[in-house]
Amino acid sequence: NREKQRLRVAILHEKVANQRRDFLHKKARYLADHYDAIGIEDISVKAMAKRKKGGKFSFGKSVADNGWNMFTNMLEYKLVWQGKQLIKIDKWYPSSQLCHVCGYQNHETKDLSVREWDCPKCGSHHNRDKNAAINIREEARRISA
Repeated sequence: NREKQRLRVAILHEKVANQRRDFLHKKARYLADHYDAIGIEDISVKAMAKRKKGGKFSFGKSVADNGWNMFTNMLEYKLVWQGKQLIKIDKWYPSSQLCHVCGYQNHETKDLSVREWDCPKCGSHHNRDKNAAINIREEARRISA
């Protein structure tokens, strides 16, 4: 009957939430144990999940459900416990637009559909995510120096 099914679904949702929490704790613990400082982009998950004009979600509800805030909170307190540092990079820092080789800012990569690009200044080929990660790492090093 309906009540039994509702209870089954609730139990499954709780199981998924517990698995996510366990996974995030383990990843945060691993990172806190192996690194003295970690740099992350200070993004607003709430803003990413908000509806745009026209009623569509900019990134969808899945962004709000991916546990990013939970993970960053876990990571931060685990680092603080060990006397280590979490460096938050401003959300407006153009990490995916900057060539990590020469520093050129490519404004055409603002469009999220651009996954790879070549720097017009030095010719380096970039994967959007890998390039952004390198730039965030370097900005965190600059801030913490």
